[in-house]
Amino acid sequence: MFKEYIKPALLSFLALTIIAGVIYPFFITVIAQTLLSNQANGSLIYRNGKVVGSSLIGQAFDDPKYLWGRISATSPMYNAAASSGSNIGPSNPALIDEINGRIKALKAVDPDNANPIPVDLVTSSASGLDPHISLAAADYQVPRISKHRGITESVVKEVIQKNTTGRFLGLIGEPVVNVLKVNLDLDAYKK
Repeated sequence: MFKEYIKPALLSFLALTIIAGVIYPFFITVIAQTLLSNQANGSLIYRNGKVVGSSLIGQAFDDPKYLWGRISATSPMYNAAASSGSNIGPSNPALIDEINGRIKALKAVDPDNANPIPVDLVTSSASGLDPHISLAAADYQVPRISKHRGITESVVKEVIQKNTTGRFLGLIGEPVVNVLKVNLDLDAYKK
């Protein structure tokens, strides 16, 4: 019985463990580190030799001089270990209350802005970690950022444009703005 069933099963287990648990991960790691090193290491953003974030995970900004991203439903905000949406559906009154609260907060910090508030500034993303906002959401915030930084709106728009990613293959999706990259470039801007 050992030679007929157990020995082939153990040899198969050992062979598959070596192939799937050692050889395959080794080659995938080598390929990823060789061809896509930045992505394989978390798409980290460095400033002055220090990691300041990842271009793939949003960060909380609440100072009026910064571009604000989507609301994070994770606790604490933008916690990558707790990625999730709010699970509040459109028929839930709590969602309406949250959206109204966000609208009030946006109007309180920028009372002169009469433009319509883009939806991605008042709703959270499915992951709660979205590092991007729409161009409309970025444009909505330009006057506030300009006023609080003491720079022209054209400079803020230029920084936003520099950190905008277009449609995939020119066809799929919408252009998006990386919030962290914009804020880092605004902080580095010299008047």
